[in-house]
Amino acid sequence: ADATNEGVAVLYRHTSGGRIRFKTNAKYMIIKAEVSGLDMMPHHNLMGHAGMDVFIKENGKYRFWYPVMTENGNAAGEKINERGNYSNLIPFDEGIKDVTVNMPLYVNVNNIFIGFNPEATVSQGDSYRDIPPVVYYGSSITQGGCATRPGNNYPAILSRDFDIDFRNFGFSGSARGEQVMAEYIAAQDMSAFVYDYDHNAPTVEHLAKTHEPMYLTVRKAHPDIPVFFMTRPKTRYNDEEKARRNVVMTTYKNAKSRGENVYFIDGEKILEIFGGDGGTVDGCHPNDMGFGCMAAALRPYFKEIFE
Repeated sequence: ADATNEGVAVLYRHTSGGRIRFKTNAKYMIIKAEVSGLDMMPHHNLMGHAGMDVFIKENGKYRFWYPVMTENGNAAGEKINERGNYSNLIPFDEGIKDVTVNMPLYVNVNNIFIGFNPEATVSQGDSYRDIPPVVYYGSSITQGGCATRPGNNYPAILSRDFDIDFRNFGFSGSARGEQVMAEYIAAQDMSAFVYDYDHNAPTVEHLAKTHEPMYLTVRKAHPDIPVFFMTRPKTRYNDEEKARRNVVMTTYKNAKSRGENVYFIDGEKILEIFGGDGGTVDGCHPNDMGFGCMAAALRPYFKEIFE
């Protein structure tokens, strides 16, 4: 992280994509977390920024069960840093539950405590499918801005859909395709790679200088995996954004001409899936509907590849 850039040196401690999974017969549980590094943004809600959410497996699929709110939903950042996250009692139905807790998107979690009724038992949760994780690399959008809950980020949605583990390397404002990051990602064990960092490339020229080299570094380490090139989700591209898309398209076409396993996801069409302009908070960062669109754009390909 320190060798990449100043933003990554801070953001790598954020727990976006982190999950805790277990089985329990508890009648209820409560969660408390000590967090730090909160820097609230005006376009992101506190729950998505610093909260958690709980999912339970029902009939083979994980369903949202309960939020884990901050201690004071109107608190200033320094108060949250001091007191952390907590949940009221989370009630459960009878029987064994397979539980996933999604960690906060935009804070460091320094300690976390999960309590149950005294007679409850807790054991290891179900494993993900026996394949390597899907790896995501990108901007604040990949990190999860501005989902209202951590489980609404598009990598989390797809993980639940296909029961595949994932790694979230989203770095808000700081994903610039550096070679040191390309080499780090190439060293990961993965079943697929999704990347969309053009938002954070300072210029079109920077994107052109880094995009294909990053791909080639990952491809050399993983000659057969599917790689997804995605451009920014937005309904109307300006001239610069069209130029950025052309850079990404060039990497894709070059790879395709070599017969490599690649896919191109046009971000200008993603938000049309669920109705266009309503899919973002600020014209840039997806809301929950926008993240649903991103997951929907990838879902047919994941279905073809993984099923």
